[in-house]
Amino acid sequence: MDKAPSFGVIGGGSWATAIVKMLCENLDNVNWYMRSVYAVEHIKKQDHNPNYLSSVEFNNDQLTLSNDINEVVEASEFIIFAIPSAFLKRELDALTIPLHDKVVFSAIKGIVPETSLIVGEHFNQYFDVPMECIGVLTGPCHAEEVALERLSYLTVACQDEQKAQLVAGYLGSDYITCKTTDDVIGTEYAAVLKNIYAIAAGIAHGLGYGDNFQSVLMSNAIREMKKFIKKVHKMKRNINDSAYLGDLLVTGYSVFSRNRMFGNMIGKGYTVKSAQMEMSMVAEGYYATESAYKINLEKGAKTPIINAVYAILYEGKNPKKVFNKLVDKLD
Repeated sequence: MDKAPSFGVIGGGSWATAIVKMLCENLDNVNWYMRSVYAVEHIKKQDHNPNYLSSVEFNNDQLTLSNDINEVVEASEFIIFAIPSAFLKRELDALTIPLHDKVVFSAIKGIVPETSLIVGEHFNQYFDVPMECIGVLTGPCHAEEVALERLSYLTVACQDEQKAQLVAGYLGSDYITCKTTDDVIGTEYAAVLKNIYAIAAGIAHGLGYGDNFQSVLMSNAIREMKKFIKKVHKMKRNINDSAYLGDLLVTGYSVFSRNRMFGNMIGKGYTVKSAQMEMSMVAEGYYATESAYKINLEKGAKTPIINAVYAILYEGKNPKKVFNKLVDKLD
């Protein structure tokens, strides 16, 4: 049997913790970078992340923990980034080890604000990582359900099918089912957009709209997603596949969805700032809304839901009035 490649995970949040758990099911060692020195030391002593998915217990013999990103990147052939897109540039600014000879997978559901690029394109353009060495991990898969070992599904996207299959093999288990695709850009944009639509679903719930409206909102969202992605990357894809529709549905409906939670607070009258302060986790959809809105100014897809969320979050428009107008644009 061939020797397993070395894997590194960059991030200390719930999704990074879930990915490390998945990898530990199949690998003897996982390199793990966390910014927090406290979290690193806590895991070494207590075998669990003190801040996220604290019920997950790790075998420290399987972990090489470090708060030095260069140490983890240098030791790893395959690197999975799982940090909020808003903080990606800050982490990468500390990087001195080149990435061009690494295989880089993004588990980040956002657009890099400083460049308005999805993460894969950012690594390609700014770190010279070849597109065939860039991959994406998407759902439908909530970290909280991975922690509970509930049956979950992952989509592993990479232009190089062998790399996609290899990563899928090391993430899969009796409770994680993986499928692969070559639609790297489409699945990554879908992962970005579904967070915006989840915020819309949360706002609707906070305003008092019921399940009937939610179903119409989600059916319009998947069609809107299809139009947007087709504008930015035209290729043959089935928008009803799990990586697109499935991920949208779980993010729009699940009680574990931080973006839905954030939207719900906005619908109930919280300001953006107060909702962000109240939440202990980052709602990626907030940052994604501005980026997607600006990208679409050039692409010209019909996106009334994205436009509505942008008006509420970035223009300070009244959620109730915005949704009163949005209702007439849905069918």
